[in-house]
Amino acid sequence: MRSQRTIFAFRSFSFVRSTFLTRPISHHHIRTMSSRVAESMSSSNSGDKASLMYQVGVASATSHSTTSNAVETVTSSSLTFPNPESLSPVEKAKRLASHRAVDEHFPENAKVVGIGSGSTVVYAVERILQRKDLKDIIFIPTGFQSKELIVNGGLRLGEISGYPVLDVAFDGADEVDSALNCIKGGGACLFQEKLVASCAKKFILVADYRKNSSILGKEWTQGVPIEVVPLAHASVLRILSNMGALDPQLRMGGKAKAGPIITDNGNFIIDAHFGQIPVELVRQLAAEIKAIIGVVEVGLFVDMADAAYFGNDDGSVSVRGKSDGKDKNDIGKAE
Repeated sequence: MRSQRTIFAFRSFSFVRSTFLTRPISHHHIRTMSSRVAESMSSSNSGDKASLMYQVGVASATSHSTTSNAVETVTSSSLTFPNPESLSPVEKAKRLASHRAVDEHFPENAKVVGIGSGSTVVYAVERILQRKDLKDIIFIPTGFQSKELIVNGGLRLGEISGYPVLDVAFDGADEVDSALNCIKGGGACLFQEKLVASCAKKFILVADYRKNSSILGKEWTQGVPIEVVPLAHASVLRILSNMGALDPQLRMGGKAKAGPIITDNGNFIIDAHFGQIPVELVRQLAAEIKAIIGVVEVGLFVDMADAAYFGNDDGSVSVRGKSDGKDKNDIGKAE
């Protein structure tokens, strides 16, 4: 019987190269950030809306669109964020970590900044919007959600194809191990997230204490997210099972969508749990999965992050650096 913990029965496969073409799908306009953040993050079920939300403004910038540089600018912020007093302990932890990360890693003379996906990154954008030096900075999204944050925040929107070198990128994580390797892709944006992270001079993770782990697969048991070409999903599932994955599954859309989740790139997501992945084997597993024909990208980010900030439920922030992999705790409240 397969072990439910560390499973690595990697096998060698010989494949021929092939190219798959998919037809991208259109996206429906999502709800405004105010309603989404209020519903998902506020722990209060009653009270005046004004007591739960506050607005962060951005100084107006000259509105223009420069196609050659892939830049779009809007003039003011329409984002609203939950009142800190209304947040649950977990959300307060996320906010604390995000604010601290931005304070310590946002360059003074930044030109291009990456904005990741997920609920924690919302608070990073909140902190960024409190800065006064944003007019000439270009922000690169990792997906539709972060694009909406950038546009609705009144920031200058750019594309990674036009700006392939970033000063810094802030993103969340599903789990981070002692060596700063991480699992990402719970929000189905792993390809764009890895692309932006790889182009950044500095890659900073922000998360709450539940994502702080010593070994991948210990806390995050939903599996390693894998983006695959739809035509190849059945073949990839079979190969992952042969590699030792525990019941890999095609991620479905749930109540909001009949059928599988479709990524921003028009692909499917497979979640494959390999048990607890020893730090020294994370790179090998990522390479083995990436070599499967039909796999677009793997949600294992190996040796990419420079630091991780974890908000703890006691009001402290644990900071894990690349040098020693040890956490340093500091007490402090987010402003």
